[in-house]
Amino acid sequence: MNLSEYLQLSPEVALALREGRPVVAMESTIISHGMPYPQNVETAQACQRVCREQGVTPATCAILDGKLCAGLTDEQLDFLGRTGKKITKASRRDISLLISQGMHAATTVAATMIIAAAAGIRVFATGGIGGVHRGAETSMDISADLDELSRTPVCVVCAGAKSILDLQLTMEYLETKGVPVIGYRTRVLPAFFTATSPIELNWCADTPEEIAAALRVQIQLGGGMLVANPIHPTYSMDEAEIRAAIENAVAEAKRLGISGKATTPYLLAKINELTKGSSLRANIALVLGNVRLAAQIANSL
Repeated sequence: MNLSEYLQLSPEVALALREGRPVVAMESTIISHGMPYPQNVETAQACQRVCREQGVTPATCAILDGKLCAGLTDEQLDFLGRTGKKITKASRRDISLLISQGMHAATTVAATMIIAAAAGIRVFATGGIGGVHRGAETSMDISADLDELSRTPVCVVCAGAKSILDLQLTMEYLETKGVPVIGYRTRVLPAFFTATSPIELNWCADTPEEIAAALRVQIQLGGGMLVANPIHPTYSMDEAEIRAAIENAVAEAKRLGISGKATTPYLLAKINELTKGSSLRANIALVLGNVRLAAQIANSL
């Protein structure tokens, strides 16, 4: 896959890659569709600060004027944050049309992995990956993130799959696709807003160096790797509270006929409303934790 003619690296990212210094990719859907303004922009800027504190260059990704951008200015981050859900949410299926028509888009996990791989960036931090939605046995609503993990050699650091999903089916799908899932200092799958779930993991790593060693081999094998990093206990939400909010939000989305790529942004906003802002605070905390770990892995790599 050669996308070099469509790739636009910021001067900072280009220099870091040229000099062989560590770089961490970050997505932009979390800015435009995952959080309200101005918390979305503030979080994006905080993520970049965390990277730099670790001696790592941040490369927030998006599609702007039909270019696959890795590394955004403060003005571009603010544009994505202010535009919010009016901007296209881009996955793999959208990239060719967005490029050919010179359009803007915020990138999902799948699209960000593609940009990162094209740039030569091997580590990517996000909040939570997409996965198999509840009721997928009839809707077939399965995120393209999962297939991208099976084909694109990038390590994705997350707090598990978003807990609005069917976590068991998401893990089964990843296993079928041959995607290694490594828990960071945990042997169970984190559930995004909470640090634990009933789902056991086959692999656990205690240090970023262990993950980097496995990633070196995975890059040679082909395909991606998922690192599940639990939210810090200080910010982990009460399981009963978040479960009730999710069930309420899912029922409301079904009643309103919300489906497809509109589902996740709607559910996250509804859950934030139902939890009176607690879920947003947890979301911000877990993203920053994932960026910190991703930076440590990139340094080790």
